[in-house]
Amino acid sequence: VELHDLTDEILLLIFKKLDKAEVLYSFLGVNQRFTRLVHDSIFTNRLTLTKGLDDGLFDRLDNQKLERFCLQILPSIRHRIEWLGVEASSMENILLCTSYLNLYGLGLHGIEENTALRIFTDKTPLTRLLQNKITSLVIDTILSEDTFTEECLHYGSSDWDQPLFQIPATISSSTLLELHVILETFTDCLYLLDGRFNSLQKLFVDVCRIVSPRIIIDNQKQIPNLKHFLLYSERDTDKYNELIVPLVYRMTNLEELNLHLVVYCEKRSIDGYDLKRNIISHLLQLNKFVFNIRSRLPLNDQAYVSSNEDCQRSFNGFKNNKIISCIDYFPDRKEGQCHIYSYPYPAKYYEYITNNFPDGLFKYVREVSL
Repeated sequence: VELHDLTDEILLLIFKKLDKAEVLYSFLGVNQRFTRLVHDSIFTNRLTLTKGLDDGLFDRLDNQKLERFCLQILPSIRHRIEWLGVEASSMENILLCTSYLNLYGLGLHGIEENTALRIFTDKTPLTRLLQNKITSLVIDTILSEDTFTEECLHYGSSDWDQPLFQIPATISSSTLLELHVILETFTDCLYLLDGRFNSLQKLFVDVCRIVSPRIIIDNQKQIPNLKHFLLYSERDTDKYNELIVPLVYRMTNLEELNLHLVVYCEKRSIDGYDLKRNIISHLLQLNKFVFNIRSRLPLNDQAYVSSNEDCQRSFNGFKNNKIISCIDYFPDRKEGQCHIYSYPYPAKYYEYITNNFPDGLFKYVREVSL
């Protein structure tokens, strides 16, 4: 049995196991039947023309493949493409080789600082594409020479107390609806929400450090269009009440909220009472709240020491189907820990497991610490 003897259904099953770009490169134009099959939306709607490498970098198409994609393949399927993922060095060749009639989403990978500033500020055909067509933008990594060892999106200064979003006010969009970004400090998040993306409905932020800004930022404006907000940070912060809660207050029409935080508390851990008082009661449109919050608490005369039963009781009346809590005290370190999360657990990491680990099914976890 040869390849062309197989039914369309079996061929599609085989093709789905392969990289989409490889399928298009290998089978488009071979014959009418293969061309018809690979024109299927499975292979053409969302297309990524790059591969992630183990060292965090991104591999570009080789010159022969890039030339064929730009001259033949992409022009022939341009009306079908809705999402494109591209790598920095081949970005302009791919995005400007044809007119993408239905393109709304773009993933930019491995872009350096100077390139980012140019495509977002200079008046070029690429800038017009970003401003007029793109409603969903994912910037995977931007690295500069001054970037810290963490792989964080880095727009400028090497002084982490200063905003790395020191970019001109002309970098804005009235059409962008969704943005995924990795930031060095919480200050950058405040700059993102200063009105330059006033149509933004979904914002997903991975921030390295949540610290107080040393400069004055106008962070009082309401953000009425934002419907979905995700804030992820793996590092401890003691600015939960000072920075995070006030920001969430501004999102008056928020419908979905996802918080993944490590919070250092002085007097009381974050529990259901705190979330009801500081989050839920202020977001009247909220219908989905996913959280994974680990509080660290010093054991001193001022701290309120509660039991796991008390913590679990604080979640009575939550809309979530199941809330898990786990409280530990470490007298030698004079510290307590309260871990609360909505179940099922969505994160890839489960940190600081103790003998009080509450068990469960963790489909996404790939790394644990004890």
